[in-house]
Amino acid sequence: MSDVTDIAFRSMLAKYGKNRENRDRIVFWTEFVAADGLCNKLAKKKLAHILKFSERERPIVAQVFGANPENMKKACQYIASLGFEGIDINMGCPDKSVVSQGAGAGLIKTPQLARKIIEAAHAGIESAGQHIPVSVKTRVGFNKEEIDTWIPELLKENISALTIHLRTAKELSLVPANWEHMKKIKELIKKSGKEVLLIGNGDVKDLEDAENKALKYGCDGVMIGRGVFGNPWFFSKNLPINSDNELINTDKHIRVDQKTISVNQRLAALVEHTQIFDKELSKPKHKSFAVMKKHFKAYVNDFPGAKELRVKLIETENAKQVEEIINDFLKKMR
Repeated sequence: MSDVTDIAFRSMLAKYGKNRENRDRIVFWTEFVAADGLCNKLAKKKLAHILKFSERERPIVAQVFGANPENMKKACQYIASLGFEGIDINMGCPDKSVVSQGAGAGLIKTPQLARKIIEAAHAGIESAGQHIPVSVKTRVGFNKEEIDTWIPELLKENISALTIHLRTAKELSLVPANWEHMKKIKELIKKSGKEVLLIGNGDVKDLEDAENKALKYGCDGVMIGRGVFGNPWFFSKNLPINSDNELINTDKHIRVDQKTISVNQRLAALVEHTQIFDKELSKPKHKSFAVMKKHFKAYVNDFPGAKELRVKLIETENAKQVEEIINDFLKKMR
């Protein structure tokens, strides 16, 4: 998610969610980056932070969007040199500014161009002397469901995985995701005779929900979007705590979600998240601190005084101010 799953938040997810048992099952995607921008020296410098990642985040896939095959080739040549485990092409973003370029979900309208974009990505990777897979994230259609005509076109190309947001571009996220579509898509993959991983996306509430959907609909994986917002513990099934709901190293566990994580823990995580944001993205300034503020509502909710605290946090300009306000709030809670 643009301006959400940046290196700061991915670092939090990696710290609180990844461990030896699940690290290979959890794959991170970067925010999407414009292929056209990576082909412009000045823009490339400004976009570099999007492709920055830490070793702790591996395996990690870079997501790119664009509708110009030549620029896609050049962009993927550059991306492939950075050490990612794969490159994912976004053919599902419904944002008007992206679609107006013919990119994102706009490529659903031009399947032949979409195929050329995939071919260009492979050409760029090959020219970089690398051998990493190319995947595609898309939707079930643009204005209406177009699975039977759209998905087979993608399957004609060499893609390792296909992530399907189970809504049309027109529907945005305004209607429930239709997971029943997965059955038809799965059959199309089978009919193609190719080994393409199928990943479902849309309305996944928590880890248990993701696991249930994967089993019920027979997909190889589930992509999480809004479900991780404000919840760096998303991928942790259990968390050791003591009687005061504080983290300790024992065998006592609770189910992890926003209800079982204490207010202290959530606010401490917000402070840590903000500090990483300041370190990695604000210095030198790649992003405005205002971007961090969209996380405040996700972390700060459903407890007494949350609204008033958010109002104060919105006025902050850096991590130090956030920490001071939260520390003052916690003192008054005691």
